[in-house]
Amino acid sequence: MAFRVRTITASEHVAFNATQPSVSFLQTPAWAAVKNEWGSESLGWFDGHDRLVGAGLVLYRWLPKIKKALAYLPEGPTIDWASNDLAGWLEPMVMHLKRSGAFAVRIGTPAVARTWSAATIKSAIADPTVTKLSDLPPDTLNRAATRAHNQLRYLGWRPPKDDDEGFSAGQPRWVFQLPLAGKGEEQLLQGMNQLWRRNIKKATRAGVIVTKGGVEDLPDFHRIYVETAKRDHFTPRPLRYFQTMFEALLAEDEDRIRLYLAHHDGDLVAATTWVRVGVHAWYSYGASTTAKREVRGSNAVQWKMITDALAAGCAVYNLRGITTTVDENDPHLGLIQFKVGTGGHAVEYLGEWDLPLNRLLYKAFDVYMSRRGRGSVSAVCTSPYTKRASRGSPPGAV
Repeated sequence: MAFRVRTITASEHVAFNATQPSVSFLQTPAWAAVKNEWGSESLGWFDGHDRLVGAGLVLYRWLPKIKKALAYLPEGPTIDWASNDLAGWLEPMVMHLKRSGAFAVRIGTPAVARTWSAATIKSAIADPTVTKLSDLPPDTLNRAATRAHNQLRYLGWRPPKDDDEGFSAGQPRWVFQLPLAGKGEEQLLQGMNQLWRRNIKKATRAGVIVTKGGVEDLPDFHRIYVETAKRDHFTPRPLRYFQTMFEALLAEDEDRIRLYLAHHDGDLVAATTWVRVGVHAWYSYGASTTAKREVRGSNAVQWKMITDALAAGCAVYNLRGITTTVDENDPHLGLIQFKVGTGGHAVEYLGEWDLPLNRLLYKAFDVYMSRRGRGSVSAVCTSPYTKRASRGSPPGAV
């Protein structure tokens, strides 16, 4: 079936998203207000009966002095990725974006390609001959995603680079998720490893209290977020970024984003942000103090977010980005160790694919971003996840 793609209003986009079980929060019209340094447009896919059957948020990064832009759909568009005819979905979009001045298009295919269970990951970490999770056979393989991969290659889209350098950087291709559907709190707790269960109980005995905060509490969150950034060696976002994020997302849905604060004897020891769209909840940013780490505020606040996601009817709690390393000598190992303790599974998405429309400009932009350093595109395209994490520590900013 051939679809027609045209600009839709933010309200039409919101209404379409509400008909889906979930979409990425990066594919909500509100995200355009967060990324206000980009141009933006909501696109709609219409079938032969003029019914809206797909949608996508496009962010435009315009090049200086020339009217050409990178058109970026983070973790989108929201279309039928299991279709046998992806050309029918993607080619009308590409034509629209080319007419709008795009020199290249980047999409973030949200289809899950492979998953690895917590048990498989633990075995891999214990095996000195295994250094990457991607070297292991997955516990599940999504054949529809494999079909989508092959169609994208045939249509000329460029797949993610395995080395994650330069222009290939963007949203995390590898994430860690905790399935919630059909489970209760006790079952979730029993699915965690012994260290997680012990730390949650230790936080309770120590008197850690987790509450929901408001926009007025963001300066307190930001204070320990900056401390975390210094400790875990990543560049923090400014306070205004978080204020803008809360204002924009809450304007679209009064329960789209939450701030969680963990206190011990009046001292803020950990803080996190939680985002939900439909039945999918994300842990997006986290922070903790160096002082009082023994009271396990990070575990307490995570457990509160997990149980609140369950109470909200979520089917998935997403802990966001991980790396593929299972090498005990790799400093990134602490990131996956912290998350695997929840008992969930590692997920590999199809990742971000590029379609050059002007090969000269695309190549020049690729070289420019590569020279800026690894992760530089992430800094302008995405909400970042920690690329450097000390062993055994929780992620600093997800």
